[in-house]
Amino acid sequence: MPPHCDAKDGPVVRGAIAALDTGEVDEALRFAPQEAEDEIRTAFTRAAEARTIGPAAREVADLYFAETVVRLHRAGEGATFQGLKPAGLDVGPVIPLAERAMETGSGEELIAFLSDALHDEVKHRLARVLELKARAASGLNEARDYTSAMLGLQVWSHKLHDAMKSPPHEGDHEHA
Repeated sequence: MPPHCDAKDGPVVRGAIAALDTGEVDEALRFAPQEAEDEIRTAFTRAAEARTIGPAAREVADLYFAETVVRLHRAGEGATFQGLKPAGLDVGPVIPLAERAMETGSGEELIAFLSDALHDEVKHRLARVLELKARAASGLNEARDYTSAMLGLQVWSHKLHDAMKSPPHEGDHEHA
């Protein structure tokens, strides 16, 4: 995976539960697009009322509200919702580093990790291209292999650059 918005310990679920705990629906609304606001407000009111019945009802209400917020968050990203994922899933090294950067205000650890990964990947891909280039004159199949790897490096580099310059979510145009 990676982004963990649909995990029970992810930021969207934490925001939904915080909304119910504080009585402030905005804690959940911030994770979904504006057009989802009415549905979230309705679910919030129902869940808040159901929570007062008892512990079992509170558990069901929390799950209902969290699922609603995550489903609408995912829809806002153009993604499908396939239920909440369990807490504690391995999200790889980047998400925790990004979260730590936001907590500490320093991106140095994240920058170092991503820079090292990029450095290693470019070296690996370029070495493969150069290896195939050395054999390209041996025949048509070898020339095709080289051409495929050469174009692959160029397209991968272009897509990576586009990804680095693209907004992380639809409404964020600061870097676009």
